[in-house]
Amino acid sequence: MSRVGKYPVPVPAGVQVALQGRTVVAKGRNGELRLDLTEDVEVEITGNEVAVTPRRDDRRSRTMWGTTRSLINGMVQGVSTGFAKDMEINGTGYRAAVQGKDLVLNLGYSHEVRYPIPEGIRITCERPTAIRVEGADKQRVGQVAAEIRAWRAPEPYKGKGIKYANEQILRKEGKKK
Repeated sequence: MSRVGKYPVPVPAGVQVALQGRTVVAKGRNGELRLDLTEDVEVEITGNEVAVTPRRDDRRSRTMWGTTRSLINGMVQGVSTGFAKDMEINGTGYRAAVQGKDLVLNLGYSHEVRYPIPEGIRITCERPTAIRVEGADKQRVGQVAAEIRAWRAPEPYKGKGIKYANEQILRKEGKKK
C-alpha cells in the first residue's frame, strides 16, 4: 500500500481544484497548473481535499497512486505559495543581472551569456552574485535553475561557478610542490 498516496491533499483557502475529464486543474494566486491523469488512478475532490485511489491492484497502479498524489500536492502548493531556488555565483568578475526578459551572465567567457527567461518563471538578482528563480511549477523552476547552473558548474579546486545556495562543493587539494 502506498504510504504517500493514502493521505488526501489538503486544499488551502484561495486555491480552487477542479476535475475536467481526465485533467486536474489547480488555480490560485500564482496562476493555473494542469495535470493529465493516467488510466491507473482515480481522483475525487471532496470539500477542501483531493483524494487519489488506484483503479486496480497491480504494481503500476500502486506506483502511479503515490506519484499522482505527490504531483497534485506540488500543484496545490505551487499555485498557493510557489517554489523558489536560490543560487550563488563565485569567481572573480562573475556576475548576473536581469535586463528586460533576459538573464545576463558574465562567467569568464569572452562574451556574456544571455538566458531568455521562460514564461511563468520569475528571476531576480538582489546582488550581482545572487540569483533567485521563482515560479508555480516545481519541475520548471528546477529545470531553469539547472540550465543556468550548467553554464558554469562549480569546479572542485577553487569553487568557482554557479551553485545552489544550499549546495556543498567537495573541494580538492591542488598540486603540491
